[in-house]
Amino acid sequence: MLDDAGPDPFDRLTLGALRARQSLKWRAHPPDVLPLWVAEMDALPAPAVRAALDLALDRGDTGYPWGQGYAEAYADAAAAAWGWRPDPAATSLVADVMTGVVEVLALVTGPGDAVVLVPPVYPPFAGFVRHGGRRVVEAPLGADGRLDLDALEQACAAATAGGRRAALLLASPHNPTGTVHTAAELADVTVLAERHRVRVVVDEIHAPLTYAGGTGFTPYLSVPGAERGFVVFSASKAWNLAGLKAALAVAGPAAAGDLAGMPDVVGHGASQLGVLAHTAALRAGQAWLAEHLAALDRRRRLLAGLLADQLPDVAHVTPDATYLAWLDCRALDLPGEPADFFLEHARVALSPGADFGSGGAGHVRLNFATSTAVLTEAVGRMAAAVTRVRSGRRR
Repeated sequence: MLDDAGPDPFDRLTLGALRARQSLKWRAHPPDVLPLWVAEMDALPAPAVRAALDLALDRGDTGYPWGQGYAEAYADAAAAAWGWRPDPAATSLVADVMTGVVEVLALVTGPGDAVVLVPPVYPPFAGFVRHGGRRVVEAPLGADGRLDLDALEQACAAATAGGRRAALLLASPHNPTGTVHTAAELADVTVLAERHRVRVVVDEIHAPLTYAGGTGFTPYLSVPGAERGFVVFSASKAWNLAGLKAALAVAGPAAAGDLAGMPDVVGHGASQLGVLAHTAALRAGQAWLAEHLAALDRRRRLLAGLLADQLPDVAHVTPDATYLAWLDCRALDLPGEPADFFLEHARVALSPGADFGSGGAGHVRLNFATSTAVLTEAVGRMAAAVTRVRSGRRR
């Protein structure tokens, strides 16, 4: 069943073809495990990306990246998608989003200063912040899974106590919940941040992966009052280019002077092939993205149906963006952490919720950017494992 390739873009690769990959997703676990954890898509590259890479290799164009082509492609794509055009001159090339985040934080905070995070959130946020010598102050999401302005207010006040500098690091759309922050919410964030003199840095890597019919994506720097903020963007998630390193740090009009202080060496981490691939994706990969986003829309609905039928005790809100589902497994009353349980007893690899900070315990993050067969099989295995443990308790 798992080797039936089909016309859907995520059904074009058989399980055997996927297992031949050398990437982290498919190599970190034994071959009997279905990997639905790290954010890689089980998809083939966009034709425009492949053509750009083929041309570069034919030319031997594998030196150091140069020029503003990536920034200009991003500006044009943002204007077309969201009606907002950033200034390519107010950008800096960085290796990837987290490198960009760390380097921007280094521009606006110092060792020992605080960075406010909104957990549960992408685990490297906390890891990189601490590695950079900054303190983490948490402002957890509200019970509704959205930004809690009261918690943010308290966290920003604590972060700047004694007159210290501080920053607020957001994921927009939010990872792991797939929530898309509204324009009104982001406007409230700018007011709050300015009141406390907190600099805002926003990871917008999942911005192109926002579904129609939900909350529309609002670029943070398009919000009035966000002029002192920063955004870090990459095409890597939307076009599955994580192995081709390239990203952009983007400054608001009042932050351009800060970004100008970014050391030139920071841009050396981006690869030439990465820059060419990301530029091609933004310039000529929109049809590919539309096809895959439609397929992901079908999968998020398929997952919701599978969970309702087979794991009804798992609480789940269908995400408005990303290809990541945040599953609340606390009602299953499993022995130990759910991710450990499902790996051992269902042979399905999921991201442990506890890694995402406060509010993550008892949850898992599931990557549904895979084939219909793999997703169906994975949920079936998870349900069967839960049934077995419950049957054992009744004996």
